Amino acid sequence: MAKPKHSLDLGEQLCFSLYTAQRLVTAAYRPILDALGLTYSQYVAMLALWESAPMTMGELGTRLGLDYGTVTPLVKRLESAGLVARTRSTEDERTVHVTLTDAGVDLRARAVGIPDSIADVMALEPGEFATLKESLEHLSANVAGSA
Repeated sequence: MAKPKHSLDLGEQLCFSLYTAQRLVTAAYRPILDALGLTYSQYVAMLALWESAPMTMGELGTRLGLDYGTVTPLVKRLESAGLVARTRSTEDERTVHVTLTDAGVDLRARAVGIPDSIADVMALEPGEFATLKESLEHLSANVAGSA
């Protein structure tokens, strides 16, 4: 009988390494984001909006890789916090536009140091950072393509 190509040892599972890294990185963000009143999910939504607002809920979901049912409560919480506003399209009432409020725009200035703070925690050289990011993007594309 042929030996399996990959073992079931926990320490050899790429998925466990990814899970552990994701959990630790997200935990590193928590105290920084708590000071801004944001969760990690809200932070990445704000990053997308700071980059390209206004956008539709569908565009935001696509940008974040989330379905409409996940984006809606996320945006509702940002709206309740006064950071974004939602408006229905006059051309197609099924389309909802998300715009930044003044408070949402102002929050960007308070968040500008976050990437450097997290980079310090990660302690990766610029080349290591770029290689890891590229590898993760390649992995994501491969897995998305096989689904």
